[in-house]
Amino acid sequence: MEYKKYYRKTSLKQKGVGSFFLEEISKKKPKTFLEIGVFHGVTARNVCELLFKIHQENFKYIGLDLFEENDENKNEVIPNTTFSSNPIKQFYYKFIKRQNPYSLEAVEELLSKFKNNIHLIKGNSIKVLKKIDMSKIDYVFLDGGHEYNTVLNDLNCCYEVIKNNGTVLCDDYDLKQAPGVKKAIDEFVKEQKFNCSIICNGRFARIEKTNTTYNLIP
Repeated sequence: MEYKKYYRKTSLKQKGVGSFFLEEISKKKPKTFLEIGVFHGVTARNVCELLFKIHQENFKYIGLDLFEENDENKNEVIPNTTFSSNPIKQFYYKFIKRQNPYSLEAVEELLSKFKNNIHLIKGNSIKVLKKIDMSKIDYVFLDGGHEYNTVLNDLNCCYEVIKNNGTVLCDDYDLKQAPGVKKAIDEFVKEQKFNCSIICNGRFARIEKTNTTYNLIP
């Protein structure tokens, strides 16, 4: 399945990475998907399209993000939320759409095709994840805050998902600007004795209860 960008920014922009990501998800066919770090909603839309193709209306997508730049993410390593190098997109969102593509309202609009299947939550994962019933979730894409304590908190909150034979796929394992991601993942899987596979040339860390080998080409 082709990974589409929907005229927005996405962290999975490198050639082949988006398709690799969708192939990973399609192997597990999750029905309840949680994304931590929704950003412009591009990954969310691609995931919903894939899950609809697999399950039709019988799936649920949950997306969690701050949906704004504020003091809660000022110290985090996150992509630039604006189109600083693309004046055409700047003009389009500022004067035609008249919306911030990183806002909750803009992401809701992008996902409106699946309005009966989605649940977007505005908030900090450190505060919000503890309130989510993780026993209902079978797949998590973790791409929220990249600071060590944030990643470790998010992983600990996802413990039940992995224990129930679900999957947590972590982005930016090899990101040099955010060494706390790798440190938190390595410590978490060692302490919990979970299996961790580093895939897509070091980009993703796939955490599961038992070892699963996929012959995928990044």
